[in-house]
Amino acid sequence: MVLRYPNGKTYQPRVIKEIHNNKNSNIIFGNRGMSLEEELNQSNQYYLQQGIAVIHKKPIPIQIVQVDYPQRSAAVIKEAYFKQASTTDYNGVYRGYYLDFEAKETRNRVSFPLSNFHEHQIAHMKACVTQKGICFTIIKFTTTQEIFLLPASILFNYWDNQAKGRKSIPKKIIVKDGFQIKYHVTPLIPYLKSIDKIIENLCNA
Repeated sequence: MVLRYPNGKTYQPRVIKEIHNNKNSNIIFGNRGMSLEEELNQSNQYYLQQGIAVIHKKPIPIQIVQVDYPQRSAAVIKEAYFKQASTTDYNGVYRGYYLDFEAKETRNRVSFPLSNFHEHQIAHMKACVTQKGICFTIIKFTTTQEIFLLPASILFNYWDNQAKGRKSIPKKIIVKDGFQIKYHVTPLIPYLKSIDKIIENLCNA
């Protein structure tokens, strides 16, 4: 199926290769072959079932423009468009706080490229923060299988200063100012533990 953005540009999905462990590695892997999105969806399902939080991936509105009917009982979508630019990947409610966040993967070992974001996504997150929502991004370094939760304030700072030449966030900053998330059994990605720390800081401010 051909999928296009509102401006007509063809959508090219990212392909994330599976990373294999070896005898000399001390990395703790999650479910190998799963994307960050799949891992988060599984974790959010656990949070929902346990009555801990209500967090969902936002549906993307699609407009179908071409359909083939090879059989009367079957239809094949050949071409479709995103009806509008997407905002962020996930939103929901936890402990009475509105959460809004994006999930990103990168193969880069030393930094997180800002090109992973779009202007309208940053504008959306800034609007949510203005309304006292908690915004952040969850970043997965696929080469090392490390996951971090980065508060939106750090992202905004680097985004707004791109004109000075820096087009990425150094990994050392993400390690220093973000929250590393270790893989767990249930949930697979226990990112709400980091949100607890953010809420605690808000209450003590």
